Amino acid sequence: MSTTEKLTKEEQELLCKMVSGEISLRKIEEFLGKDDSAKLRRAFLESEKNVSLDHISTYTFDSGQVGKKNVENMIGAIQLPLGVAGEIIIHGEYAAGKYYLPLATTEGALVASVNRGCSIITKSGGATVRVFKNMMTRAPVFKFNSLLETKKFYDWVMLPETFDKIKKTADATTRFGEFLDISPFVSGNNVHLRLGFDTKDAMGMNMITIASEAITQMIADETGVECVSLSGNMCTDKKPSAINAILGRGKTVVAEVCLSKSLIQETLKCTPEAMFDVNYRKNFLGSMRAGSLGFNAHAANIVAALFLACGQDPAHVVEGSLCVTEMDFSDDGGLICSVTLPAVEVGTVGGGTSVATQQECLKLLGVAGAGNIPGENALALSEIVAAAVLAGELSLVAAQAAGHLARAHARLGR
Repeated sequence: MSTTEKLTKEEQELLCKMVSGEISLRKIEEFLGKDDSAKLRRAFLESEKNVSLDHISTYTFDSGQVGKKNVENMIGAIQLPLGVAGEIIIHGEYAAGKYYLPLATTEGALVASVNRGCSIITKSGGATVRVFKNMMTRAPVFKFNSLLETKKFYDWVMLPETFDKIKKTADATTRFGEFLDISPFVSGNNVHLRLGFDTKDAMGMNMITIASEAITQMIADETGVECVSLSGNMCTDKKPSAINAILGRGKTVVAEVCLSKSLIQETLKCTPEAMFDVNYRKNFLGSMRAGSLGFNAHAANIVAALFLACGQDPAHVVEGSLCVTEMDFSDDGGLICSVTLPAVEVGTVGGGTSVATQQECLKLLGVAGAGNIPGENALALSEIVAAAVLAGELSLVAAQAAGHLARAHARLGR
């Protein structure tokens, strides 16, 4: 049954006004609540485009909350198949124990592949994971009339007392966030200030954008220099960049496992030598020859599936793809395998983490909401992401080393 057949008389009248252009899609919420507004937008689209939108009309989350915090002009929800991989043993500083990984995807064979990687990691005693850096960035840009003005500003930024002023200004805008660093980058008569923050359990872009705006206002008051753009792309947010690959953004995380030769042969049906060869020629030589910023098999696959399941910003999969996968021989002929993710941008509060379905996935991982110590849940989630990527990398490299990739996709991906 189409949405238009479920409308009340009042809603039919409003729909006519929408069709005539008297009421816009955005303005309909002045007359109706979130759910009914979504229903009327669907009815409008059905009448305009002659389509049925019944499937997207079904959802269980709180439309009032979602419509206020997560989406505008809501018409319903899409559904993604959700699978689970694991269990996987993780030995992190913040994530420690056995985990089942919720993975939202439409790509057949992905969950099965990660599940196989989880199995061999667990049989090997688990993945060791550590966070090496934790700093979210925002980079406003300023322009000057001359090189002398540019240098004067640069020198002022580098003064210890300037750092203190900036930190005081930034920290006053947030209860939990903390200003950590300022790094100026010069291009002609332009200066980009890469500002770094600890955002605790939030991914933190809203938090640091507000703090950065306060900083630019303080700079204008102190120096008379106006900010051209609050984001000058040296951050760098949601775009592939060497600066994030080198300096990191969000959490920089490394996960490692040592696989024995016998376990590789029994479980992955290949040899350590074959896996090493695939990783070297594919992930290193192939990526280098292609000019890739990421040196991995399919890290973005796992990052995307976990992010969608757990309410993370899916655009940050771009930074997740910067992963470097390494494999080297151990003394006993096995493999020491690791993944380095320089920019894992995750949070357990704010954004999509409060949507009911995504929050359930965070609860499954034991990281929903704020940690007892601020920041520990987001750090735990970043460790889980790294371990999951390691599982996916092991499985795919092994599948290619054994010549099983096409067979698996033919069986599971069609």
